[in-house]
Formats: sequence, structure tokens, C-alpha cells
Amino acid sequence: MSGDPDGMLSWDESVFRDEHVFEIDYVPETFKHRESQIEGLKYALRPAVRGSRPLNTMVRGPPGTGKTTAIQKLFGELAGGSDVRTVRVNCQVDSTRYAVFSRLFERIFEYEPPSSGISFKKLFGQITDRLIEEDEVLVVALDDVNYLFYENEASDTLYSMLRAHETHSGARIGVIVVSSDLSLEVIDELDSRVQSVFRPEEVYFPVYDVPEIVDILGERVERGFQDGVIDRPELERVSELTAESGDLRVGIDLLRRAGLNAEMRGSKTIATEDVEAAYEKSKFVHLSRSLRGLSTSERALVEVLVEHDGERAGDVYEAFHEETDLGYTRYSEIINKLDQLGLIEAEYADVEGRGRSRTLTLAYDAEAVVDRLE
Repeated sequence: MSGDPDGMLSWDESVFRDEHVFEIDYVPETFKHRESQIEGLKYALRPAVRGSRPLNTMVRGPPGTGKTTAIQKLFGELAGGSDVRTVRVNCQVDSTRYAVFSRLFERIFEYEPPSSGISFKKLFGQITDRLIEEDEVLVVALDDVNYLFYENEASDTLYSMLRAHETHSGARIGVIVVSSDLSLEVIDELDSRVQSVFRPEEVYFPVYDVPEIVDILGERVERGFQDGVIDRPELERVSELTAESGDLRVGIDLLRRAGLNAEMRGSKTIATEDVEAAYEKSKFVHLSRSLRGLSTSERALVEVLVEHDGERAGDVYEAFHEETDLGYTRYSEIINKLDQLGLIEAEYADVEGRGRSRTLTLAYDAEAVVDRLE
């Protein structure tokens, strides 16, 4: 970098060569330390390239372990010249069967289906008819499939896809389900009618260890920062903090924020204090992502819990009902979803004279939650 010899940035300089490299959804050119997982996915998808239905696959692993990137890399390869249509559906956004198939329709026809007046049966029929007409195999990745389970939509969604070749002769659809919720027993939670036909290959993505994180983040540093912006000790500290969180996305966000902190100081280089200060925000990457995916009523319950943290479920419901006018059944469903997402802890305790009652506690500091709700 050019500039003042004392290591200070001039007004038109930046520590970044390409800041986009530090965005969470950036797909790197090289994808390291996931060779066996990639091979497992290729094994399942290979029949699709030959015109047959691929093997259904279940991809599991903690958040930030490369699952989505692996899918995107492979789908990118399949897009070049084969008769395989690939669609990745973000189930955090599309969390009902109809929403999932609307997304498939949009990707296949390149325009959105009517927002009303079209039944699921007709929507599904148009999708399969197009696949048969174009002689294409469809591979669907249900990313963050756990959200379909939270909404009790997983069995119906999978059943429609897995039975497509029976209800629409000639349709060839394969499914990759991707889950970051290790407490969710995917097969056990499905209806028996789905279990009987869903026998997936399994591919597991473990957390990265520190040397792997150093290697992966080091490549981002080379592509995203100017030369000499971050030294080895600071990169290793970023990697240690990333390993503690178990989520590579924390490290990617941490590098970007540390770079911004250095720029704020007018410095050409990232110091340890830039990293430590950045971590106070980057460590909440999972919280921010989870909150963004909530509906209005789900966010309302989180807001109520900020004021009633640690109280019994019945008392929290009174405040929630006053705020939203929703009934107890929906309230209980939202509690279960927030608990499964790791946003709250719902623990049963014996209450004298009242049997067992749940106590609801935020899993994060209330101030951190409030900051990210705004």
C-alpha cells in the first residue's frame, strides 16, 4: 500500500483489496478441508449426470462448517452443460411446502408463480411437466431444512418430492436435506410414510480445527486485504476465537470488522485490539442470523422475553397475548421453535401446587438481543 511512512492511511486509501471476500455469502474459488464431504456428495449426484434420479442425501453439521458452500460449489459445476437442474432453497426464508415449491417454480420458469389462485397440485404439476418436457433431472437442496421441521412442514414437503416419479411418470427429482441443528433427529421426526421412502446417503461436516481455520482465513486475507495488513499473530488470534465459536462465519465477519476498526484508527495494519473489539460483535453472527429469519409474532415473543426474562411460561404468555392477541397454542409453538433455534432455554421445573411449569430464559445477553432486533 502507498501512503505515509508512519503506517497511517491517507484519506483515499483502504486496507481492503476486495471487501466482498469477507461477506458471509461469498463463495471462495478454492474450497479447502472438505474433500471427503465433496466426494460423498458427488457420489450421490453422479446418477443425475447420467439422466437418472440421484441418491437422496442428508448433510448435517454445526453452523459455519461449509455445508452451504459445498452445495453451491457442486451446483455451480453441474450448471455447466448437463441436463441437471439444480435449485437451492433457503428454508429459513421459505419454510412451508407451498413456499418451497413456489421457489422451485420461480427458478425453473424464471418468473414467480401467481401469489394467489393457484393450488399446490397445479403448481407441482406445472413444475414436473416442465422437467419432463425438457428431459431434465431436478436436484433440490433444502438448506436449513430444520426450519421446515420447526413449522411442521418437512414431511409433506419431502413426501411430494420423493413420490414425484410415481404421481408424475417421468419426473426425476433428487433431494439434499441440509441441517445445522444437531439435536434434530431428521429421520425420526418424519412421518412413517416418508421414512419408508427416504433412505438418504449421509454426509457429515465437522467443525474446523485451528490449523484448518488459519489456512482457510489466510486465503481470504490474501484475496481481501492489501499486502501486510494483518500479521500472523493477529490471524492466529482470529482463528482461535473462531474455533471457540465453532463457526467459520464468525472468523470471516471478524476479519472484516477488524479491518474496519483499523481504518477507523487510520491505520494500515490490524492490531490485536482491533481483533478483540471486533469479536464483541462478530461473536453474535448466529444470533443475528436467527433473528433475521423470525416472523413478526416470533420477534414479538423475543421482545416480550427481554422484559420478562427468566419468568414462568404462563406469566410470559399473559404479556405476549396482550401484545399480539395470539392464543396459547401458537404461543407454545413459537416457544418450541425459539428453543430449537437456541435463542431461548425452556426448562421445566416443579411449582408448588401447580405441577410442572416451564421457565423461559434468553440464551443471550438481553442487550445483545435488543441491539440485533432493531
